Amino acid sequence: MKFFGRTKTKKVIGNRKMASTLLIIDPQKDFHPGGTLAIDKADEDSERIASLIRNSTEKDGRGSTIERIFVTLDTHHKLHIGHPCFWVNVDGNHPEPFTLISSADVESGLWIPRGNLHIPDGMVDKDIFDGGFNIDGSFDLKKHCVQYTKSVEKSGHFKHCIWPEHCLLGSPGHNVVDAIRIALDDWVASTGRSVVWVCKGQNLLSENYSALSAEVPVSRATEFDNSLYQSLQLSNRLLICGQALSHCVNYTARDIVKKWPPAEMSKICILTNCASNVTGFESAGDKFLKDMKKSGVRLCLDSNAFD
Repeated sequence: MKFFGRTKTKKVIGNRKMASTLLIIDPQKDFHPGGTLAIDKADEDSERIASLIRNSTEKDGRGSTIERIFVTLDTHHKLHIGHPCFWVNVDGNHPEPFTLISSADVESGLWIPRGNLHIPDGMVDKDIFDGGFNIDGSFDLKKHCVQYTKSVEKSGHFKHCIWPEHCLLGSPGHNVVDAIRIALDDWVASTGRSVVWVCKGQNLLSENYSALSAEVPVSRATEFDNSLYQSLQLSNRLLICGQALSHCVNYTARDIVKKWPPAEMSKICILTNCASNVTGFESAGDKFLKDMKKSGVRLCLDSNAFD
């Protein structure tokens, strides 16, 4: 992951407003109605997020109840391990979106990486993930995919899912949805602060639901981003929202909570009416919210985020 526009925040004491951070996960057009991986209620979520941002700034321009805004961007290439074009069956056909591919499927040859894939240097670091390397040091893509899918299964999160192509770098669907983009621009103009942009998902050979680490780290760049975590941890209040509740909001928040001081869990708030599930994965979103509440994280609406 890479992030840009990083700023430091100050701890605020006394009667002054607390330093708050808004973390918006993947508010991109492809996750909204009309996009390639549209979430039914994403437009309504984005309107509420935009309203929260607009209402955070003081009319005299002197300040904002939101001191920092981080925005993550799902950022993929066409030949990503989670896209149909990466895989073929014995007839040379690609899997349909939402196909689940198991390690047994790869081992048996039901689904294998296409034969003419050219993997750029640096995608896999043998010291991080050596599952695809032969004894002589050569890289075997099918072997990598077998070990990768086994690692995904072992994690217990999801089986490896093939998604519709989405958030392709340079495509319209990669852009931030208009309602939030306009609100962000107004916030920047009013406060004199810059948005921190976090790109995730560029590695072709691992899925990246969390903004802090890949599902299966395969290189230094896909390991846990401690620098980003430390920046977020400076917050006296961390508001988390965006898309999708069942996936990227879910695993970004889980990565944060794993390291967050237990006595300070109430500083984190999931904005439950500003994030929605991918259709068919509602149980994952429900479990996520139950787990967060159990850990001491607050579940809030946009209307009481600062209560």
